[in-house]
Amino acid sequence: MELTDAYRECERITWGQARNFAYGIRLLPADKRRGLAVIYAFARRIDDIGDGTMPAPEKIAALEDARRSLADLSQASDQDPVLFALADVQRRFPVPIAAFGELIDGCLADVRGTSYQTFDDLLYYCRCVAGSIGRLSLGIFGTTGDAAEAERLADSLGVALQLTNILRDVREDFQNGRVYLPSEDLAKFDCVLDPAASPGEAPRPQPQFSRLVEFEAERARDWYATGMALLPMLDRRSAACTGAMAGIYRRLLDRIAEQPAAVLRGRMSLSAGEKGMVAVKALAGRLG
Repeated sequence: MELTDAYRECERITWGQARNFAYGIRLLPADKRRGLAVIYAFARRIDDIGDGTMPAPEKIAALEDARRSLADLSQASDQDPVLFALADVQRRFPVPIAAFGELIDGCLADVRGTSYQTFDDLLYYCRCVAGSIGRLSLGIFGTTGDAAEAERLADSLGVALQLTNILRDVREDFQNGRVYLPSEDLAKFDCVLDPAASPGEAPRPQPQFSRLVEFEAERARDWYATGMALLPMLDRRSAACTGAMAGIYRRLLDRIAEQPAAVLRGRMSLSAGEKGMVAVKALAGRLG
């Protein structure tokens, strides 16, 4: 396989499956656009293993295989277009490939059915599965100023995005036997989410659930406020990409906060037109 074909396959995966991120990625210049598509394609591979239908022991084995495949990308075969392209990305950009290991750790927690007692527990998970992607993306974007501070802000933005995902996917996760909302928060608002008591069913509406969602949404807004300070440290196109992705999720968070009970009925989303408008505003530097 030619390298151009490997990149093309990664872009095909990204445009087909990155429903929200693709709007931002398309705002990048060609080399960064291709590089970030490769990052997404390998992250998608890891997520698909964790969310797939294999028995848990097979998922764990597959995730550890994915971890081992990163150990020496210089030996990546052109028979695997994603790894083949990722090896080239590693040569071309200062991407912290080891951060994929954190994503794998987060997926292993999902497979093992980890639950979260406190927000600090959940925060560690968010940093594994989303903060890691922020730091990988930063390797593609490049940055000005303090590199450690940029990484901290990218990590914060990843946490904000993951908290939004968790609120959006409450119903779907519950039906799959997963609850990400911290037990201490559920107790604080006198809410009960116990998938084991009703396997495969949707969570039942509860009087205090809306207050719980509003509380978590406000927490996520604080992480967005911190993470968006990353944008001035990026070049214009990278800032537009990041702003578009964050802007889409932040607008989705606002919609969830306006209709908290709706997340129990199904997955909420923005229309293609709304996402496109956010991307246009991000490119023009007009995200509020």
